Amino acid sequence: MSERGRRQRRIGEILARQGLGYLLDEVGFEHLRSLRRSRGGQGPGVGSRSPAERLRLAMEELGPTFIKIGQLLSTRADLLPAEYRLELARLQDAAPHLPPEVAREVISTELGVGIESAFATFEFEPLAAASIGQAHAATLPDGTEVVVKVRRPGAVEDVNQDLEILQNFAARASRRWEAAAPYDLVGLADEFAQTLRGELDYLHEGRNAQRFAANFAGDTDVQIPNVFWETTTSRVITLERIRGLKIDDVAGLEAAGIDRGKLMQRATDVMAKMVFQDGFFHADPHPGNFFIQSGGRIGIIDFGMVGSLDDRLRGQLGRLLVALTREDPHRVARALVALGATTGPVDIGPLTDDLAELLSRYQGGPLGDIALGTVTGELLELARRYGLRIPRDLALLVKTFIEQEGVAAQLDPDFRLITALAPAASSQLAAGISPAAMAQRLEHVGLDLAELTLDLPDQLQDVLERLATGGLEVHLRAAELEPLLARGERLANRIAASVLAAALIDGLALLLTADRGRRPPPGALRRFGAVSGIGVLGAYAAQRRFGHPR
Repeated sequence: MSERGRRQRRIGEILARQGLGYLLDEVGFEHLRSLRRSRGGQGPGVGSRSPAERLRLAMEELGPTFIKIGQLLSTRADLLPAEYRLELARLQDAAPHLPPEVAREVISTELGVGIESAFATFEFEPLAAASIGQAHAATLPDGTEVVVKVRRPGAVEDVNQDLEILQNFAARASRRWEAAAPYDLVGLADEFAQTLRGELDYLHEGRNAQRFAANFAGDTDVQIPNVFWETTTSRVITLERIRGLKIDDVAGLEAAGIDRGKLMQRATDVMAKMVFQDGFFHADPHPGNFFIQSGGRIGIIDFGMVGSLDDRLRGQLGRLLVALTREDPHRVARALVALGATTGPVDIGPLTDDLAELLSRYQGGPLGDIALGTVTGELLELARRYGLRIPRDLALLVKTFIEQEGVAAQLDPDFRLITALAPAASSQLAAGISPAAMAQRLEHVGLDLAELTLDLPDQLQDVLERLATGGLEVHLRAAELEPLLARGERLANRIAASVLAAALIDGLALLLTADRGRRPPPGALRRFGAVSGIGVLGAYAAQRRFGHPR
């Protein structure tokens, strides 16, 4: 039997022993379940445990890949009910220390020199050890203090094998298991694989660290460690050592005279910049990755898990946060639908009603009483009920919110993340309709129009020649026109948006010409309304004429 076959059998045995054998039936591995029955059936005490507890125990026994996936699932309210998330949150990624000779061999093989040549000092007792790798304190020949992370031998092979098995299971389940239809298991398996494989490659982590360093260049309140590329490979990474108090060390912060409320605001400002300005954020902000130095400076480490948000996602996230601060269920519903990929049509009416009921629990009290982690968790549970699948990076951001609020609860129980993030969300929305942003959109329209104009004659000539020679079947003719139609639709959509944007800019310019504190020029409001109305009608007409679905 192959190594993969033995691993599949092992997975099947563990699932069956924990009373989860029905999962094997759904992925077409019934024979593994019957094999376990022939060896004595379920393990002792299974009947007295909840399904959530049995799943957690199975993942612990299955090892590093499943532990990490369980940790990711523990933050996915759009995928699992609360009892499962609470149980999976108990999973801990710990591993025994590598023997010194193994760490020495990995480093020497990767760097091509002996460990004594690469480092002036090296402590073989690790600072921390996890399933993928462990971290050691060391100094470079010039005396610089560093941390050297060493990947465990065989970690990549083991994780990749498990991920391939999981992706195979997901493909089978998506075809055979009716209950899995709303979840796009294949896409989820691919998402988890992407996240875990990013943590396996230390070159990837080094590039992430460099990007964060560039984003925070000149910010004296944030320290990102330097990467020493001469002693960095895909299996070994050498980073500047950052010292300080852990961000949740309340007693230490008090002794150092650091204001915890101001510190929490500063940490939130750092996250807001990552999310709303840079679109690139640290997705593993547990207390062990944030160190507080004298004066409240924040040092950040561990860049294996990151998230990225494009302009569209950032804008829609800003709309969602602003809608939450306004407690507007209809706007929240529209923002939520815009954020998630749907597995079918979404009835906005019932979703709005459910959101109104959710938000009513927070009405009457100050905005600061809303815990962002709690309300986003409830929103994601609603998303799951309505068949909305949240993008991977947005799910990582929700995980980040939850962990940030966990830290806030220890540092300053009166601190509310949603209140602190609201200004950044509003600024993001305002930036999206600024003259500069609108000008950029118009520029994109011009480039698309020029590209379409240049390509149109050649594409039409090609189509006409094929038609003349009879070399096209009916369905192939449509295929030939597909790129042209796609460009036409994209251009029409941008023209529609730009007509509306131009009308609004023109109207706003009329109003802004008035001095502060004075009434607008006579007729300005009527002209603004007329121009805006024309823009809306023009955008609507362009959308109807050119932007209809094929």
